[in-house]
Amino acid sequence: MKNHLIAFVLGFLLDLLLGDPYWMPHPIRLIGSLIAKLKRWNRQELSDRRKKDRGTIMVILVVGLTMFFSAAILLLGYWIHPLAGCVIETVMTYQILALKCLKVESMKVYELLVAQNLAEARRAVSMIVGRDTENLDETDVAKAAVETVAENTSDGVIAPMLCLALGGPVLGFFYKAVNTMDSMVGYKNETYFYFGRCAARLDDVVNYIPARISALFMVLASFLAGKEFDGRRAWRIWRRDRRRHASPNAAQTESVCAGSLGIQLAGNASYFGKVVEKPTIGDAVRPVEYEDIRRADRLLYGTAFLCESVCALGLFIVCMI
Repeated sequence: MKNHLIAFVLGFLLDLLLGDPYWMPHPIRLIGSLIAKLKRWNRQELSDRRKKDRGTIMVILVVGLTMFFSAAILLLGYWIHPLAGCVIETVMTYQILALKCLKVESMKVYELLVAQNLAEARRAVSMIVGRDTENLDETDVAKAAVETVAENTSDGVIAPMLCLALGGPVLGFFYKAVNTMDSMVGYKNETYFYFGRCAARLDDVVNYIPARISALFMVLASFLAGKEFDGRRAWRIWRRDRRRHASPNAAQTESVCAGSLGIQLAGNASYFGKVVEKPTIGDAVRPVEYEDIRRADRLLYGTAFLCESVCALGLFIVCMI
């Protein structure tokens, strides 16, 4: 347990320092490559039932292989020497978190908007959102970036952090495998509606509690982050709008962020050339501006530090018992 606590803290610090350099091999890319190969099972001529069955088998294979290899590598490290195991667990923890990466990618959008380079800002935001971006104006680009920071505060940082605290890298990689499958095949369109259903529903289940914990930590961060943020309004908008999304989880942190900043998020958006009608989240106390990307990143970091501190304290208490 002591080694687990050390790896949990050091892995978080490594993520803060290094992020996700493009040149560095990353296990999540391997998981993505496996999913991409298994997506070929989703053939148009298959019946809906066969697509669902194949999608379920894909989920079992991806989750099973991910957990098996992560457990095998970790156990081998600790079998060689406790120090080797701790180092491996630290690196795994670092690879599972995406705090700095999320900030770096969102700040690329911010810097391009500051430079008034709308075309490149659209391209940059297309790398972190699922919607169509070619017709977005400056406000829409900024709003899309804020929304993805808010939503991925849970998906990319807090949920995997909670999994790491509870079950170490094996549970952490389980979560990342599920989340990656959902991002690649969990679409409600003609192509993936049946094949990706198991992955999408499993993602909803595993994120149900973490999304709500993330929202509460973000509310607390709103009270502590400074005068640009409104904790009381964050709490009120979360209570009102946290269910205003097709997903049971996505609006949890989006509603807190919208309330904290006094802006309106969500609303209709285009996906694969088709406009999808969605309710708005938050009140438009003021218009969305590109500075809100920077503010959303501050909320992201505040939320992450609060969760890391609470989890580390909990692990420390367990070590002392």
